[in-house]
Amino acid sequence: MDKQEGQSFGTVIWQARRQKRLSQRELAVKVGVDYTYLSKLENDHVEPSEKVIRSLAKHLELNAEELIYLAGRMTEHDTEALEEMVRANYKEMPALFRRVRENPGMDSFVEAREEQLAKLQKENATLKAKISELEGKLRSYRFFSKSEIERCANKILQQVPAKKQSNWSLNVNSVSDFLEIHVCYHIIPPDEEGPIVAKILHQERAIIINEDVAGFHKKIDSSTIAHEIGHWVLHVNQHEIETLSKQRKISENSENNGNIFLCRLASEQLDRYSLNNQENRLEWQAQYFASCLLMPHCVLEEKRKMRDLTKWSHLYAIRDELGVTLSHLIARLQDLDWIYIPNGSRQIYQGKG
Repeated sequence: MDKQEGQSFGTVIWQARRQKRLSQRELAVKVGVDYTYLSKLENDHVEPSEKVIRSLAKHLELNAEELIYLAGRMTEHDTEALEEMVRANYKEMPALFRRVRENPGMDSFVEAREEQLAKLQKENATLKAKISELEGKLRSYRFFSKSEIERCANKILQQVPAKKQSNWSLNVNSVSDFLEIHVCYHIIPPDEEGPIVAKILHQERAIIINEDVAGFHKKIDSSTIAHEIGHWVLHVNQHEIETLSKQRKISENSENNGNIFLCRLASEQLDRYSLNNQENRLEWQAQYFASCLLMPHCVLEEKRKMRDLTKWSHLYAIRDELGVTLSHLIARLQDLDWIYIPNGSRQIYQGKG
C-alpha cells in the first residue's frame, strides 16, 4: 500500500477514494455503510470493524492486512495466535509486559491503552449513574398495597411519643420531628405542568408546603402535612421504612431518587375524587398513608363505640376529636367499608365491614 509514513487510516481511505474518483456516497453504497459513517471514518472519528475494512480494501484496491493494522486492529488469525502464545507462555507474560512498558518505543501504545481504559471507566460510570437513576424511578413507582402502607404508618405511631388521652388526636408535627423533617411554608410558583401543592427536598430533609394554594389562608389541616409525610416515607426515602429507629444513619448512607419531589394534588382533592389513572397512583398511596396515620384502625374502633356512623352529627363529633377534615374521615370510613354514601347523596348507609 503506497502511503506516506505517519498517515492515519482515515487519510489513506480518503486519498484512495479520490484516486478512484468516487464520491463518499458512491463508495458507501459499494461498502454497504451510510455515507455519514464513511465521512466519520475518513476523519478518524470512529473505529471500523474488520468486515468494513476488508470491504474498503476490496473496492479501493488496498492491502487488507496493512489496512487492518493501520486501523489499530488485529486480524482474526492474529488474535488466535496471540491467545495461543499467551496460553503457552503464561508464566513469562508478566516479565514480557514489564519489558514492553520499559521500552521507550511503546510509550504511544501505553498512552493509547490508558486513554482507552479511562474512556471505558467514564462510560462505565455514566452507565452506572443511569442504572441508579432508573432503579430510583422504579422504587418511586413501586406499588404499595393497603396493608403495607398501614404497617408503615403503624410502625411510626408505635415510636412517636403521644399523650394517652381519651380524645386521641395526632399532632403531625411530632411525626415530622421524629423523622427529623423540617416542615415550612413558602409560595411555590407553578411550572409548565401546572400548580404545585408542595415539594420535598430529600438532602435538606425538608417539606415545603405552598402557602399560595387555594384555601391555605383559611386552614392548613393535618391531612396535608400527613400526606406529604406519606410521600417522604413511601416515595422519597423508602430506606427508612425498614429501620425507622435508625433513620438518621440510613438516610445519610442511602441513595435517593433525586433531591426534589413535587406533589400536585391537595388532600381535599384526593378525598373528593377517586384516582383511577397511573399518574395519580403515588398521590393515592400518600393519602392512604395519611389516613392510616391520622385515623388508625384501633382508634376508630374506640371512636365508633356507642355511636351511629350513619348519622352526620356523630361523624362531626369524631371529626372534631380526631382533628381531621370531614371528607378525609368519610373517605377513611368508606375505605374500611364501615359506611357507604352514594355519589351525590347525603344519605349514609351502614357498610359491610
